[in-house]
Amino acid sequence: MKYILFALFVSFWVPASAQTSPFFDSTGIVASEFEGLMKIKQVFSFTEGPVADKDGKVYFTDQPNNRIWRYDPATTVLWEFKKDAGRANGLDIDAKGNIIACADENNEIWSIDTRGHIVKVLLGKVDGKKLNGPNDLWIDRKGGIYFTDPYYQRDYWTRTAPEIKEQNVYYLPKGATQPITVNNELVKPNGITGSADGKYLFVADIGDNKTYRFQINRDGTLSGKQLFVSQGSDGITLDNRGNLYLTGNGVTVYDSTGKKIAYIPVPEKWTANICFGGKDRNILFMTAGPSVYYLKMKAKGPEKFKRNQ
Repeated sequence: MKYILFALFVSFWVPASAQTSPFFDSTGIVASEFEGLMKIKQVFSFTEGPVADKDGKVYFTDQPNNRIWRYDPATTVLWEFKKDAGRANGLDIDAKGNIIACADENNEIWSIDTRGHIVKVLLGKVDGKKLNGPNDLWIDRKGGIYFTDPYYQRDYWTRTAPEIKEQNVYYLPKGATQPITVNNELVKPNGITGSADGKYLFVADIGDNKTYRFQINRDGTLSGKQLFVSQGSDGITLDNRGNLYLTGNGVTVYDSTGKKIAYIPVPEKWTANICFGGKDRNILFMTAGPSVYYLKMKAKGPEKFKRNQ
């Protein structure tokens, strides 16, 4: 594949005056030099699904334009990683470095090789029925995939109603062809992530404005459903201190007890998703409408890639 290379200097400073809500950080998770956000200088339509590889390069989607992009924080180089990306939404990366994507165009889970060439469909239907629209996902240390399946009517679909009534959370064990339904009680599950030790799964119910924490059982099923915070989210991530980051109106951060400890305003009306990137995993990336912002942090992303070594 021929990559499209954009200018090396693809960022600029967004002044604090452009932000409409007050920033606060009660525990010092943001770098002390905070004065505003940096922004990748490229206009997209609607960005989603950021995830960082083991080198800290960040992949994210532009769903309306059917693209996956790769950004290198070290060089500020932006690459077009894949065209015809299945209207990808949420992303994660497996132990081999493949991009695992919620491919919304045909309601599938895809594996895309490290060069963006080969696509393998890991999951298409459940018991012969189309998935609602895989939205976000998280890969556990066994290589199994947890993903949310809410229904959002897309203008590129021919169908106008779901084939599966429930909006479920699923677990697809590594190598399996059919998933396990691990929760069918949420109104509209969306953002999802797991703890670095593999013990807990966090799921945001954007339809009920709540985020839950579950215990992960040995067989991949969930138990011990617990309301973590009364706030839903589009995308979520954790840092190495156990803090949970929720998106929507900017970024709100809660500590491991569910106490609100920080708020990061974002100029766009909606912040869709979030991840830590950079070689030291200390840069917070936020996909927000036509933009991607990033911010240097004192907190870091969890040691996700220990499971791949």
